Amino acid sequence: MRPIIKLEDVTKNYADATALDHVSLKVKQGEIFTIAGPNGSGKTTMLRIMALIDTPTSGEVHFNSVKIGEENRSQIRSKCTMVFQKTALFNTTVYKNIAYGLKLRRFSKKEIDERVKDVLDLVKLNGYEKRLAKKLSGGEQQRISLARALVLDTELLLLDEPTANLDPKNMSIIEETVSRVNRERKNTVVMATHNLFQAETITKRAALLLGGKIVEVGTAQEIFRTPSRHLASFARLENVFSGVSRSLKEGTSLIDVGDGVEIEAALRKSGKISVFVRPEDIILSRKPISSSARNVFKGRIVEVSDLKSVVKLRVDAGKQFVVQITKRSFNEMQLNVRSEVFLTFKASSVHVI
Repeated sequence: MRPIIKLEDVTKNYADATALDHVSLKVKQGEIFTIAGPNGSGKTTMLRIMALIDTPTSGEVHFNSVKIGEENRSQIRSKCTMVFQKTALFNTTVYKNIAYGLKLRRFSKKEIDERVKDVLDLVKLNGYEKRLAKKLSGGEQQRISLARALVLDTELLLLDEPTANLDPKNMSIIEETVSRVNRERKNTVVMATHNLFQAETITKRAALLLGGKIVEVGTAQEIFRTPSRHLASFARLENVFSGVSRSLKEGTSLIDVGDGVEIEAALRKSGKISVFVRPEDIILSRKPISSSARNVFKGRIVEVSDLKSVVKLRVDAGKQFVVQITKRSFNEMQLNVRSEVFLTFKASSVHVI
């Protein structure tokens, strides 16, 4: 299948830094493609160049085999739309926010009404037309931003960290919506994320971007399930444990990572192994919770990092775990340094590196 967007030897320099360094990449028409990498790796810059918002310092961009230049940039740009990580909505109703782009394109009132209703159904916010967009929760606002992009039904949809700092409910709705529009409408989707689990579950192909360079391209399984030094350098930021694994009869493995801590993983492997658990995959609670999760640890908070809408906690449970929760949850549970907590995560949340 032909590529819908192609970058050829693209470099993007700013005054004091190189955001992209000789990047070449092809995204096939009709696929969901993920650009994974840590914060500051160049993901947003790459999306902005694909969306034809920014121009590269050097290199070429092709859309449907047509080379992008100043003479055709504006025309082709209308075939792409981008949802930014930071939601920026107009201070008006949900309906007017979503209808804005359609009005600019001179759609009829009847077609605008139909399209707005359809996309609100998609993002599970039907009936919200008259509500003030800025009065909604952060997760609902992000769903409105997605709806505003989807209503245009462009060939290429670009998503910059679409579920960053969202609660599980809103995250699930957005992931389900992205998968559905790709499956039913055949929209091509390029998503930038640092969430490896998300990248692995809703995409077939992906690229790993580190320091402005693409270091790996392949299927999601090849990149995120196969140990590599590139993935290790990305994933070793938090919750990486090494130990000795032994297989259990149930089809899982128990990994002794030392200091009396054993982690159960949904894999069958014996011998030395290194694994990681994403901070957002760990449920933190004041009391033990009833669930099917195989890993439950009791510990104490030893460090609190306030990151505005979310809080990162370092918890000593024999080994130190980093956990990410919303600011609201942190306040509601009245947490602080030395608070006693329980950590819970599934065996399927344990990933090999």
